[in-house]
Amino acid sequence: MHQNLQEKTPENILVIDNHEIHQSGTIKVLNSQYPSVKITTAQTVENAWREIACCLPDIIITDIYLPRDGLGNAAVETGLEFLKQLMPRYPQLNIVFYSLHIQKLIYLKSEIDAHQGGFIVTHKNLHAQEVLHRVNWALQGLKYTKDIYYPDTDLTIKPELLQLLNLAFQEGLQDKAIAQHICVSERMVRHYWDQVQSALGIDCAELKNQGKNIRIVTQIRAREVGLID
Repeated sequence: MHQNLQEKTPENILVIDNHEIHQSGTIKVLNSQYPSVKITTAQTVENAWREIACCLPDIIITDIYLPRDGLGNAAVETGLEFLKQLMPRYPQLNIVFYSLHIQKLIYLKSEIDAHQGGFIVTHKNLHAQEVLHRVNWALQGLKYTKDIYYPDTDLTIKPELLQLLNLAFQEGLQDKAIAQHICVSERMVRHYWDQVQSALGIDCAELKNQGKNIRIVTQIRAREVGLID
């Protein structure tokens, strides 16, 4: 994306991050570019909703690893649910997704595509100047999600395939137990595996020729693209 866009200065920014050190670093970077802008912060989803309702910011910069409130533990799922509710509720809001967990956004593809405001994906490992460029893109109402790898559009919206991966690799169930758990035949479970492996670009015949374990390769590939933790 072209970086030489006219700079747009916001009036207020909300930074949402559970890690105080990361949050402080983000504020320092923002202050270097926007020294007179009001920057508010939130470390929980509960506080984020309160800040947004109190004074709708021009842009929010948010991580996804967040606790629901001051008593709960931080979790990626909590941040995903927050974003899923936020975008339709505030369709014009400019958002910078600033996180180490960007691949998790595959679960929100339809919501991101429908969002009318700016939505920019930014990895926390990026240089400060690149982060500022992307903040400006969001303020311009642009959308940038190329850092997310979508292995297959259907894979991200089929709950039975995601459930298969979770039961196999998070709970350690074999195909027979998976079939009983989701009330389908073992043949259907094998069909689900075929769909998953096809979407992940796994050549099962070639892996067999190489003497590799297809199930382990599937687990590795699914983790690489963020389908499992």
